[in-house]
Amino acid sequence: MDLQRFSRDAFDLWGTLDQHPLLHAAIGLSVLLLVSLLIGRVARFLVLHACRLLARQPALRWLEDLRHNKVLHRLAQTTPSLVVQSGLKLVPELSNTTQHLLGNAALAVTLLFMTRALSCLLDALLDIYARTEHARTRSIKGYMQLAKMMLWIFAAIVIVATLIDRSPLLLLSGLGAMSAVLLLVYKDTLLSFVASVQLTSNDMLHVGDWIEMPQAGADGDVVDITLHTVKVQNFDKTIVSIPTWRLMSESFRNYRGMQQSGGRRIKRSLFIDATGVRFLTRDEEQRLGQVRLLGDYLAGKRQELHEWNQALGPVAELSANRRKLTNIGTFRAFALAYLKNHPEVHKGMTCMVRQMQTTAEGVPLEIYCFTTTTVWADYERIQGDIFDYLLAVLPEFGLGLYQQPSGNDMRVGLAGRAVEPAAQRLKELE
Repeated sequence: MDLQRFSRDAFDLWGTLDQHPLLHAAIGLSVLLLVSLLIGRVARFLVLHACRLLARQPALRWLEDLRHNKVLHRLAQTTPSLVVQSGLKLVPELSNTTQHLLGNAALAVTLLFMTRALSCLLDALLDIYARTEHARTRSIKGYMQLAKMMLWIFAAIVIVATLIDRSPLLLLSGLGAMSAVLLLVYKDTLLSFVASVQLTSNDMLHVGDWIEMPQAGADGDVVDITLHTVKVQNFDKTIVSIPTWRLMSESFRNYRGMQQSGGRRIKRSLFIDATGVRFLTRDEEQRLGQVRLLGDYLAGKRQELHEWNQALGPVAELSANRRKLTNIGTFRAFALAYLKNHPEVHKGMTCMVRQMQTTAEGVPLEIYCFTTTTVWADYERIQGDIFDYLLAVLPEFGLGLYQQPSGNDMRVGLAGRAVEPAAQRLKELE
């Protein structure tokens, strides 16, 4: 009895469906949608599981990048829409127009997930490239961003054309009238793309370079190069984002050459008090001749000056005609010998001590040399040690640094002048 009743109810339901074709089509579409979702789940599980197993092999490590960036996940998401496109013909009571519209919608969904998969594939390629040696010198992130932008623009045109059932060429022809608007909207993007191409082709900027751009407040290492911006981490750990096009339209300093050379320049002056500059006495010449770094210099200089003065004859008796050693010239020779014998001063680069134009602050002696390291902390230590020693050895040559008078100097001077009259009065009373 139950079997007969069930058969009769099923026959009545089938008859009702025949009387209501829309309900019949709705049920068919619901079944098709459920089946497509189920197949999509199965396909995603199989693809991801197979990828996980294959990625264990070292030669197929790139599959892990695809899985991490959800490339295969996006591809598996196209399965339901593909099943719907194939199964629409099997749905009963579905008109050709409805079938065509639903087919276009399913195709648009397929194109959408295919575009997302390609976008994720570009991200995966960027991760794979980041592990190569070329990534240290050339960044392709800007090109990938431009490729993704063009991909989405092209995909949007094709998807819209699919939904409205028109040729994509029809929409592309309409873009000609919008070119001026597009150029205005994407002006910075176009400028940044051209600048990125020039920076890369001319090898002007790499990730990891130390650059200095005062007008943008940048003084640090480049940490990222994208299509629109270049991120610089300053030494105070702040991040500065510079538009890429500004690096071509404005100047900046790149210290890569210094880092690759292996030496960093020291260029700093000692301002010698001009009142201390004088000729050396015989006793001072004898004393300084015992200095290891000055022995050869003084011996050769004495011989040179002796021959010069002998050639002058009796005229050399006058002090103004006779050449003599000066304390500042001897100190300059000592400083140069000290730099050339310093273990942390680069021997293969320029090294000199030169006297600059005299100023109101004294006689500048410029120390110009290169250290054997480019590490900032070591560079500052070496530079500090050199100038500490040179400052401390100046009195040995009868020289001193120029220093502007301070408030304490004024008080000492005034106190001295006030004591003199009082001392004179006391002397008169005695």
